[in-house]
Amino acid sequence: MDGCNVAVRYFSKSGNTKKLADAIAKTAGCNAQEISTPLDGNIDILFLGASVYWGGISSEVKSFIVNLDSSKVGKVVVFSTSALAERAFPQIQELFKKNGIKVDKNNFYCRGQFTALHRGRPNNDDLEAAKKFTLKVLKGE
Repeated sequence: MDGCNVAVRYFSKSGNTKKLADAIAKTAGCNAQEISTPLDGNIDILFLGASVYWGGISSEVKSFIVNLDSSKVGKVVVFSTSALAERAFPQIQELFKKNGIKVDKNNFYCRGQFTALHRGRPNNDDLEAAKKFTLKVLKGE
């Protein structure tokens, strides 16, 4: 998507989601930034990364979503990691619906390392898959 304004924002306690965010941002030609960094201007595609914890997505991610200006974001593409819980996508999608922001039906998920579980994840295969996913989204597939 030439001329497309893309942003990548993420929240990561352990660094797992940050790894995905960096791979996605590099592929999209922008910088991955934490959700505490405001969006600059209008964004056509916002890649949003979150982890799933025992209670679902973090309060920081919920606050970010609720406070986004729906007139400045074309659509959101979700990516997430977790060790045990399910994807962050359903919970995030519901919050964006309430805020009037379109969420792409496609989302990216992989396991993330937590103590001894899923050691080394996301790994190089996961990062390559995230890059391929990003290219598909940017091509509108």
